[in-house]
Amino acid sequence: MSGLTPPPPYVPFSLPLEGDEEELEKLKRKIERDRGFNCSFYKDKCLRRRIAVRMRARGQRTFAEYSALLDREPAEYEPLLDTLTINVTKFFRNLETWSAVEAQVLPHLFALKGPVKVWSAGSASGEEAYTVSILLHEWAERNGRRADLDRFRIVGTDIDRRSLENARLGVFPELSLSETPAHLREKWFSDAAPLLRIREEAKRNVSFVRRDLISEGAEGGQHLIFCRNVVIYFDREIQERLFKDFHDALVPGGFLVMGKVETLVGEARTLFRSVNNRERIFQKPA
Repeated sequence: MSGLTPPPPYVPFSLPLEGDEEELEKLKRKIERDRGFNCSFYKDKCLRRRIAVRMRARGQRTFAEYSALLDREPAEYEPLLDTLTINVTKFFRNLETWSAVEAQVLPHLFALKGPVKVWSAGSASGEEAYTVSILLHEWAERNGRRADLDRFRIVGTDIDRRSLENARLGVFPELSLSETPAHLREKWFSDAAPLLRIREEAKRNVSFVRRDLISEGAEGGQHLIFCRNVVIYFDREIQERLFKDFHDALVPGGFLVMGKVETLVGEARTLFRSVNNRERIFQKPA
C-alpha cells in the first residue's frame, strides 16, 4: 500500500438529476441560510445539473452527502457558488447581434439629449459591458460624435462578487476574445501575458455593481438593457416578472436585447415591439 488516499469513486452524472426532492429542498435552504444565495428560482433540471458538477467532483452520491460535506468543508461553498452562477460570455459573442445593435439601436441613442444609461444585466466578468463600450467608441469615431461619449454610462451587474472583481480589473484570457474581430482586438487590447488587458479608454464609462436580479429588481431610467442568456435558467413565473421589471426600468423608446435562445413570455409579449426578432432586439413603445 502506498498510503495515498484513493481517488473518490466515480459518480454517474445522471444520479442527482432526478428524485431526492426532499433532500434537494433541504440543500437549497441550507445554501440560502449559510450564504444568502436563493436557488429556488432556478429551473429544477438546471439547478440539479450544476450541483451535480460539484457532487461528481467531490465524489458525493446524494444531496444529503453533499450537504454534510458543506458542513465539514465550508470552503466548498466557493466552487459551488461559482458553478451555480457561471455564465459563458465572450467579447462580441454572436457578432451578428452586435452588428444589429450598431445599426438599429446606436443611432437612436446618440440622437438623445442628456445622459444615456446602458445596463448589462448578468454581466459575469464584464465582457458584455466592455463590448458595449467599444461599440459606442467605434460608432462615435466613425460618425464624428466622440464628444457625446461622455453622456453614456454603462453599468454591469452580477450576483457573483468574484466575477465583478475580475471585470473591474479588465484583463481577460484569449478565449474571451475568440469572437472579437481582429482589428478590434488589436486596437482595444494590449498584451499582459498570459492575459490581454482592455484599454483604459474603454473602461472609463463602465462600472460594475453587485445586484441580484430576483430580489433587488432594476434601476429605472435605462435606455438600453442587455440581458442575454440569463432568464433562460429561471422558471416561467420569474421570467415574466423579470421582463416586466425590464419594461418598467426602460424609458419610453428604450431597447431590450435578449439571448438568441430566449423569447418574451406572458404579458411582456404585448409590452414590447420587435425591432429585430432574429437578433432578439425589442423596444418599449414611446
